[in-house]
Amino acid sequence: MRKFIVVFFSSLLTFGFAQAQRSTLDKVAGVVGGSIILKSDIELQYANYLAQGGAANPDIKCAILSRLLTQKLLAQQAVIDSVTVTEDDVDANIDRRMRGMIQRAGGQDRLEQFLGRSTIQYKDEIRPDIKEQMIAEKMQGKITEKVSVTPQEVQRFYSHIPKDSLPSYNKEVEVGEIVFQPKLNKDEKQFYKDKAEGLRTRVKNGEDFGNIARIYSQDPGSAMDGGDLGFFDRSTMAKEFTATAFKLKAGEISPVFETEFGFHFLQVIERRGEQVHARHVLVIPVITPGSLTRIKAKADSVYDLITKNKQIDFSTAASVYSDDRETKYNGGMILNAEEVQSRSTLIPTNKLDPQVALIVDTMKVNGISKPQLFTAQDGKQTYKILYLRSVTDAHKANLAQDLPKLKEVAQADKVNRTVSEWFEKKRKSTFVRLDPEFTTCAELKPWINTQQTAQVKP
Repeated sequence: MRKFIVVFFSSLLTFGFAQAQRSTLDKVAGVVGGSIILKSDIELQYANYLAQGGAANPDIKCAILSRLLTQKLLAQQAVIDSVTVTEDDVDANIDRRMRGMIQRAGGQDRLEQFLGRSTIQYKDEIRPDIKEQMIAEKMQGKITEKVSVTPQEVQRFYSHIPKDSLPSYNKEVEVGEIVFQPKLNKDEKQFYKDKAEGLRTRVKNGEDFGNIARIYSQDPGSAMDGGDLGFFDRSTMAKEFTATAFKLKAGEISPVFETEFGFHFLQVIERRGEQVHARHVLVIPVITPGSLTRIKAKADSVYDLITKNKQIDFSTAASVYSDDRETKYNGGMILNAEEVQSRSTLIPTNKLDPQVALIVDTMKVNGISKPQLFTAQDGKQTYKILYLRSVTDAHKANLAQDLPKLKEVAQADKVNRTVSEWFEKKRKSTFVRLDPEFTTCAELKPWINTQQTAQVKP
């Protein structure tokens, strides 16, 4: 149950294609407090599970019902504690989900054909459930917001782990980088700006914005949907994009403008408070051999400043010269993507970029590599200088080396126990009734016990 509580919010998004399941609409699968869960709700989510390639397994229905009971109980407590979410946040959440669905389906038309209805209708149908999920998630956050662990609790937690059950950690390294991104000069950029201007002129002269975006836009996330980005707030997009979008009225088309991604023009479709619904066309400039030569020369000069002239240390050089926003303000150090909250710089070697790992494997601690050309999966090329700060060999967990990791595990354990205790208490004071079909589910045992307790009370 503890494990389930932590992960239940990764719930399946119900597709509307399984209309046949509505034949069970009036069948009540469960009641918790003042909320009911219909058999059709479970069948629809199970149909979605099968549609995504899941193997037929009736036990999945038990897990779905358990998840919905949990969600309802949290949502009811949220009403008591005045925990809410804004309508704009719900809209933004739904829009993000729909963009992902549209992309996976291969376009809005294909998705609507798959759903058997318009995306607008479908968004209205799923809105109540999405809103309840968000409220329940926020309520769980409130339950655990003050949970923390002391160093003594971490030591106690560690001491209770059987020696043969201690986790093993792979070899880890701390790696810094200074990233040099090739940049086009004004003359090289002009070709791509002119291309964007030409597309904008075609739209202004009456051609359909959506068609232009589908054919010419180089934004893989929105081109298939006619450039539609859905609703977004001021913190979502690049600052130049946001500044332009929030200046326009509905229906207006912007001038061509530049961001780190390339040249854009956009059209605002709708304004709703502090959110804008817009679509855009993106033209991405192609890096030239000349721009690569120029950036290589810059990388070589920075390398000399650090290693030969000793005029600057690696950390300062990263903050001054690196083009990577995620690392330049961290002394160039790469953060472990799986431990972002703790801002750990210890990275298992098997989690490193293979290109970085290949170079680091040949370096000594405190070594600095010469500038090397890197090619990302999307084809973008950069030069990087790497710094190897430390190497930790594979080992069994211990307090001396792994206190931050053990603290996270102890914290997660305490959060799980806190939530489990909250649920245990709330279930005892809440009316629960399950359809007999589900009373044999192992997943639902805590709820079944609660139901039985409620029935024997005078």
